[in-house]
Order: sequence, then C-alpha cells, then structure tokens
Amino acid sequence: MAYDEGLADILRDALHDTPGIAEKKMFGGLVFMMDGNMLCGVHKGGGMFRVGMDNIAAALAVDGTQAMAFTGRPMRGFVDVTDETVADDDRRATLINLAKGFVSKLPTK
Repeated sequence: MAYDEGLADILRDALHDTPGIAEKKMFGGLVFMMDGNMLCGVHKGGGMFRVGMDNIAAALAVDGTQAMAFTGRPMRGFVDVTDETVADDDRRATLINLAKGFVSKLPTK
C-alpha cells in the first residue's frame, strides 16, 4: 500500500460528520472529496490539504507543511504535510478548516 492506512483512518474520523465526503484512490494515495472536490488526502510519507491561494500563507505557517510539488511541479493552493502533521489534532484541525473554507465555495461536481 502506498499510503499509511492509520493516517487515512485519522482523516476519516476527523471528517466523519462532514456532509458530502467521499473517498477516492488516486495517485497511489487516498483522497477525501467534499461535494466532488478534492479536500485532503494521504500519500506515502504524509498527506495533503487543498487550502486555496487565499489560505496558503496561513497553511504554510502550520508546522510540518510545505508547498506541494507533485511530480516536481508546484500545485497552487495545496500544501504537503508530514505524517506527524496529519496525526497532530491541532495542526490537522487547522488545515482541515482552511481546506473546508476553500472547498465549500467551489461548485459541487
């Protein structure tokens, strides 16, 4: 398996009361979609959150985050995080809230 199932369970638990959440295996990891839009996910070595460009500075201020560069190309509005960041209740909650704030404004797919 290319991602840590324990980290996926942590995100599942954190998102279980959020309406419109679905899981999708993608890019060797697991992505959580909200109303059809990518919200966050786990991959080998950590996770990612889609926070949007307006929230990127706040997200990068969270310990254990960095700009996401999947396949060497920057992904605007996404942050990559360490395993420890996903596992930390406070850091994860901050990033989930930033991601939900962004994704909730997108049209449903």
